[in-house]
Amino acid sequence: MLIALALTAVGGAVALTGNASAAPSSHGTASAAHAVSAKQGSQAMPMNMPVSTKTSGDDPDGDGYIMADPPVTGVTPSTYDPPHAYFHEFQAKCAPSHTLPDDPIVFPGQPGKSHDHTFMGNVSTNADSTTASLDAASGTTCNAPGDKSAYWMPSLFNGDQKILPIGPQTIYYKSGVNDYTSVRPFPKGLRFVVGNPMQTEDQFKNLKGTVEGWECGDSYGNFDIPVSCPNTPDVQLNIRLQAPSCWDGIHLDTPDHQSHMAYPIATGDNENVCPADHPVALPMIEFKMAFPVNGDMSQVHLSSGAGFSFHYDFFADWDDATLSAMVTHCINGGLQCDDHGYDQSQPDKGAVLDSNYELIQ
Repeated sequence: MLIALALTAVGGAVALTGNASAAPSSHGTASAAHAVSAKQGSQAMPMNMPVSTKTSGDDPDGDGYIMADPPVTGVTPSTYDPPHAYFHEFQAKCAPSHTLPDDPIVFPGQPGKSHDHTFMGNVSTNADSTTASLDAASGTTCNAPGDKSAYWMPSLFNGDQKILPIGPQTIYYKSGVNDYTSVRPFPKGLRFVVGNPMQTEDQFKNLKGTVEGWECGDSYGNFDIPVSCPNTPDVQLNIRLQAPSCWDGIHLDTPDHQSHMAYPIATGDNENVCPADHPVALPMIEFKMAFPVNGDMSQVHLSSGAGFSFHYDFFADWDDATLSAMVTHCINGGLQCDDHGYDQSQPDKGAVLDSNYELIQ
């Protein structure tokens, strides 16, 4: 069995240190539930998702709607067919920073109400996080200091031992639409949930963002965590999940934390285009997580339940100039960039970030 990162409690949070274990927190309950209605291309599913009912710094009236200021209006989904480019992406590399039973999107201002989450990126993320607090935070575990976004997912346990990914994990920013030149940067403060802790195995299997399910060794297409994986040092438990990338241009959040986003729809030419009610093409986030656990997997589970309850949250807080440069150079430019914004197969194109991951002026 691989050795997992361990944890120690620090002021209510669980910080990464050396070698210990922790039991999962109980699953949070909500005072109200919101049935997600089907929207064109949104892959919304009939599952109860907790509704934001508490006021917070970004939602002072507590109705769950956070408006973009300014909104992006007058956009028509692009049907332009740009020059062929096999890749149009860059990577963010972000390590786990801490764990907490908090969720500032689903349960804003309500510490301890969620199941346990593993946080990456912004080091300050907790139940009270707002756009302003993320901006003011002292740092990030992402390689690029300009990325103060918060990324989180349900914590993984083997029995009662918490298992965290080791080191920086890969978070792809890609084009989800055919016209990669139409993709624009995330607005600061946009937030959403990908997947749903209440989803069934069949719903997880058929979610548009599901790639290969849980993978380990030569085992693929598992929509629950497999009961065993090869017990060799090179084998880890992997999961990939893609986010919706079409935005309504109006809301930074909605009460169900999903309706303002949609997956692209396939046209008759097998080209992905944003739906008319979500016309703004943004980068498609793809989590690619690797957990250091193998061998007997019979006691491996998520804090949210079975493996098919996997989901994640994203709260955008990039330095505007840095994100704009990465999107323009790598996604709009049709490149396969690393987290420096550099495509090794096209070195003549140059990089966006220097050796310290700072924007090259």
